[in-house]
Amino acid sequence: MAEDLPFEKPITELRGKISELKAFTAEKGIDLSGEIEKLEARMEQLEEDIYGNMSPWNRVQIARHNNRPTTLDYIERLFTDFLELHGDRLYGDDEAIVGGIAKYKGRPVTVIGHQRGKGTKENLRRNFGMPHPEGYRKAMRLMKQAEKFKRPIINFIDTKGAYPGMAAEERGQSEAIARNLIEMADLNVPVICVVIGEGGSGGALALGVGDRIYMLENSTYSVISPEGAAALLWKDAGQAQRAAETMKITAPDLKELDLIDGIITEVRGGAHRDVEKQAAYIDETLTSALEELAEVKEEEIVQKRYEKFNNIGQYDYVNGTNSVN
Repeated sequence: MAEDLPFEKPITELRGKISELKAFTAEKGIDLSGEIEKLEARMEQLEEDIYGNMSPWNRVQIARHNNRPTTLDYIERLFTDFLELHGDRLYGDDEAIVGGIAKYKGRPVTVIGHQRGKGTKENLRRNFGMPHPEGYRKAMRLMKQAEKFKRPIINFIDTKGAYPGMAAEERGQSEAIARNLIEMADLNVPVICVVIGEGGSGGALALGVGDRIYMLENSTYSVISPEGAAALLWKDAGQAQRAAETMKITAPDLKELDLIDGIITEVRGGAHRDVEKQAAYIDETLTSALEELAEVKEEEIVQKRYEKFNNIGQYDYVNGTNSVN
């Protein structure tokens, strides 16, 4: 069973009572179906109340869930003939980013994404999904290869942020991220980005310059973590929940601000509750997006991408200069 989060405690307790009654019925042969039905109806309403009115902090918790599906989970379910490619041809291979070539419904594509681990050992190997510069250079190498062979690019975003260690900075972390932003803006093949968990700062944006940007319903996309923002604003990382409420980092908030193109419906309670069903929801969005982008001529795709990002935000003229809100 998936690990339950603190705000799900009422649902967990009621689910336990239902299980106890069912076990008692089976053991004693007493018909308690009427009581069980009432409790199940109550649980259905309780789930609707809790999952239908989640706070930003609740969504942050779900986005960080230990069992949340990763890039490789979705690659396994959405693509065939996946061949993972390694290395940046400069320094080494970064397992915090996975990528390669695959087929999506028979069509060759390049698929890339942040990859967190499952369990302590794998998390250490994958650096908890926080890439070094060689990870971003690997991603760009694969995207340039996709451009050469006219393959659409599908990026899955799920990282707290780029690794901030000294070694990463020495190897050019900021340059690698900046280079990806520049190069992705100029790719002449379709680029589809899906935030499947956390989209943290430049570490996420380095895979996020696309023609279509989608977020899972309970994912987040932000310039800084709620804890980091709280530490900066109020000198207290413990006010992360307050920061999450203020920052507008959830999918509904970002859709309202026109920063993303759409929200992918999530399984009730989070994608970890049913990975197969969640993959099917993503599949519907990818199919639609690829069909739309197939209609855009190659010579128009970069211009349309430029217009898309140029239209983000509000611009006011103040004393003859542009002010961005």
